[in-house]
Amino acid sequence: MQRRSFVPTAALAAAAALTVGLAGCSGGSSATGGADEKGGDPAALAQSGQPGRYSTLPDACRLPAESTVRSLLPGDGKRLTGEEAAQVYGGQADVTYDTDRRVGCRWKRESTAGTRHLTLDIQRVVSYDTKISDDDRARELYGERALAAGVPQEGTESAPPSDAPSSSATPGKKDGKGGKDAKDGKGGATEARRAAGDAAGGVSADGGPGKGEGEDGKGGAPSGSPSTGTTAQTLDDLGDAGFLQDALATADSGVHRDITVVFRTSNVIVTLTYDQWSTDKTRVPESGELQDKAHALAEELADSLSE
Repeated sequence: MQRRSFVPTAALAAAAALTVGLAGCSGGSSATGGADEKGGDPAALAQSGQPGRYSTLPDACRLPAESTVRSLLPGDGKRLTGEEAAQVYGGQADVTYDTDRRVGCRWKRESTAGTRHLTLDIQRVVSYDTKISDDDRARELYGERALAAGVPQEGTESAPPSDAPSSSATPGKKDGKGGKDAKDGKGGATEARRAAGDAAGGVSADGGPGKGEGEDGKGGAPSGSPSTGTTAQTLDDLGDAGFLQDALATADSGVHRDITVVFRTSNVIVTLTYDQWSTDKTRVPESGELQDKAHALAEELADSLSE
């Protein structure tokens, strides 16, 4: 799979700064000492905002591996023709005015278990304040997104959901041996992910049983409409900073669970949303599977952007 290479802008900035410095040294001093003399001041240069690592963006539809997209969009065992597979797994690119500033793609597949959607949005942040770097501006924007989602800004500790047990584990966090529970297929979901899934889809507002605690004791969904809710948690092992949000909601057309993962790497902010719709309100989309797959995709994207 071909990817567009990212062009680091630090070298360009250094060359520009050197040119400004030489111009300041060669220019004569003004008799009036006007304010236009700012090229030769090292302190002024040091305060200037630095450009971020990325100056271009990749093709969003080609950034995830096709095998990953296939696993995220399972069917009913029906074999797709070449044209059908290209349409489903190729994705539909978002229309943007500047593909070096923002790109996106969306995928969709229907099955008897429900329709799954995957959307990807990649934003390259540029600071127009000479005293704020691109990275700092991206950090500010990410912080606003995290606060809006109910998680703290970078460098602060995330509080567990009010109706979920406290846990210090984070989903997909690497263990001491370099393994990842989201990919090894052995450890299953972490306690934090299980807690988040219970809070979002299995614990009602009044503390009653939710998914997996039905009256029949067989782990089925309870009778009536499923409880709804939203939880959010930080992802310490994703890019420079990241978080996951799990939301379960009902509508007249059915029930859907939306998993949103947002992470920042340098001056790029990536947002992916993975959801499943079910017209049968008694078949609540399972939280652990959707979270694991969304988190694994986010890790793949972060690795690709770092290359």
